[in-house]
This record gives sequence, structure tokens and C-alpha cells, in this order.
Amino acid sequence: MLSKRYADMLSEKDIIFEIAGMAKRRAREIGEEHVYNFSLGNPSVPAPEAVNQTIHTILNDTPTLQIHSYGPSAGLPQVREQLARSLNRRFGMDYQPEHLFMASGAAGALGHALRAVTEPGDEIIVFAPYFPEYRPYTQGAGLRLSVVPADVDSFQINFRALEERLNPAVTALLINSPNNPSGIVLSSATLTQLAALLEEKQRQFGHPIYLISDEPYRELLFTGTEETYPARFYHNTITCYSFSKSLSLPGERIGYLAVNPKAEQAMTIAEVCPQISRTIGCNGTSTLMQLTVGRCADLTSQLEIYERNKDRLFSALTEYGFSCVEPGGSFYMFPRSLEPDDVAFCKKATELDLFLVPGTAFGCPGHFRLAYCVPEERVVAALPRFKQLAERYQRQKD
Repeated sequence: MLSKRYADMLSEKDIIFEIAGMAKRRAREIGEEHVYNFSLGNPSVPAPEAVNQTIHTILNDTPTLQIHSYGPSAGLPQVREQLARSLNRRFGMDYQPEHLFMASGAAGALGHALRAVTEPGDEIIVFAPYFPEYRPYTQGAGLRLSVVPADVDSFQINFRALEERLNPAVTALLINSPNNPSGIVLSSATLTQLAALLEEKQRQFGHPIYLISDEPYRELLFTGTEETYPARFYHNTITCYSFSKSLSLPGERIGYLAVNPKAEQAMTIAEVCPQISRTIGCNGTSTLMQLTVGRCADLTSQLEIYERNKDRLFSALTEYGFSCVEPGGSFYMFPRSLEPDDVAFCKKATELDLFLVPGTAFGCPGHFRLAYCVPEERVVAALPRFKQLAERYQRQKD
């Protein structure tokens, strides 16, 4: 019999890919140069040449059987050693290789983290605006999702709403900084307050509350933005990372999970991850890509391009009358829509061949996500369209 659970998911549209598909169809009609597609978060800068050179070196210098044989489920020890050293050097941590688990990108790391520190039926808290895939990730782990509404003036944590939702059934919180879709980076003040609150609630409830930190955009920080590493603020933190954005390797699906060594049962959490792999049929990652990212862990693509795109768009959109909290990182911004109905707003934008994603998809109506991981010349070309869109709404008001 066909699974009803997964069959029902067929009717749950992925709005991001739906809009991306609309943009592609429109491009076939009028030409890509006339379509302004800001829907997908796909890196627009190539991987560093050093990554390709490293792959060639590995293929040339490593026995074929060693590259293509099964590896340990937790990941290659030498790669976990390289990544632990990188994290310790950058963030003042004391990870050992045994605290890391190699995963199929941040999504794979999240899938393991969610299952490692919860039981089916537990409650997990996320903060709006949030990545829409958090819903199937948590539902797949048998968890109940509780959403803290956004503080739309800053997109830092809405602590009053968070305290209302914290209860003994909550065993984990999921944060994302820099954030998709807002681009906001959680400040040290926010993380300090969050850590104090969670420590208080752990004592009150009599069980650990884990902080799962989703960090695929960690390296995409803009000038003047404070670099905050959540695991430094709160012991019970599990970091989930991907090289998809920092090295422009989304198709390689390579990342890791890192358990704060000071977390309660830290070693056990890391040790159970291979057992979780056995239950979800996701056992091990590419040996070649593990070896590659281990050697290239401290490199990045030309990420400064995203900051230039942000500067152009933020300056122009605020001039045109859009309201937006300025991003501190990632390659997204999350302006307010020019009418309360963000879905209707994004539909009207398509009349100018601007393809944007409504904020409702991220649990935050009245906004829209703009993914500016596109060539710089496309950003420049799109600005007159945003101006036209703003002028249409202004004429309606007049």
C-alpha cells in the first residue's frame, strides 16, 4: 500500500521551487535576460580553484580503492581531525575529532541532530522567519514544531514569546544564523540572553534543552557584522554545517555535525549518529569530498560579491520606499511587502518579471524573500523593475 503520509506531501507545494519553475518557464518564453529570478538560494560564484586542484591531487595521489571504498560511518578520522582543528583555531573551542560526524550537508546534519537529542512526541522550538524545510525535517523525526513569532523590527529573538512557549515537553531549539530568509545574524547579546534563559529552564524542567544551530551561511558575514558562534555561548549546542555556501559546493552535499565537548552526554550524542544513519538509510558521505573539504576547510569562494549585491539592493529598495532590516550576512534580504498580502504582492511582481518568494512561506507574512545570489549585472538590471513596482503601489495610494 502506498504511504499516505508521503502521498499527502505531494499536495504540499514547495513554494520556492514553484516560483523558480515559473521563472524558468517565463525565461523560455522571453529570454533569460528579461527575467529577474530572485527565488532560489543557489550560490552564484564558483568554487575556489584550489578546490578543483585539491580534487585532482587526491585522485592522482591516493590509491583508487582507498578513495572509493566504504569509510567509517562517522566520517574519516583524519578529516574530522582537520575540521576540529579549524573550528578550535577560529572559535576558541576544544573539539576532538570524536565530537564531529560527517553528514550529507547541513540538512543531513540536522536530521541526525534532531533524532539524537529527542524522542518522538517531544516539542522543538523554531523562530520565525524560518527555512520552510524545518517542518518536514521535524515531522520526519516525529516531533511537534512550535514557532516563536518574529520581532519584525530587528529579527533578533522575541524573548517574551519564547518564554511563553518554553515548557517541559521542549527538548531542543533550532536556530539559524545568519538567517534564511532575513540575513540577520544573532548578536552576542541575544545569544547571551538565550543561554541564560535555557540554563534556567533546564534547572526548572530537570532535563537538558539542546540548542541545534543551523549554520550553512556562517562564512557569509558582511563588513561590520559581529561573528558569533552559538556553541561558545551555550554548552548544550550542536552545530550543523555545510560547505554548500562557503565553498559553493551545494551539489556535493557535504557537511558535518559538531557537538560542543561541554554538552551533556557530548560523546554519546556523537556516537549515536551512525546508529541514526542506519535507521534513515543515509549511511556515510563521499570519501572524495570528505578529503577535499578537510584540506580546504579554511578557504571560501569570492563571497564579497554577495555583499556588493546586498549593498546595491538595500540602498535602492530603501530609496524606492521599501522597509527592510539590513542583513548582516547570507545572500538573502527580507523586506516588507508593499501590501499586507505578501502572496498577492509577489504575484504582482511577476507582472514585471520579478520572481520573489512570499514571507508566508517562512512563517512571517507581510514580507518577501529576495535571494541575491545572482550575477552582479543581473542585480543592476533588476533595479528599474523594483522601482516600477514601488511606483505602481504609490500610484494606488495617490
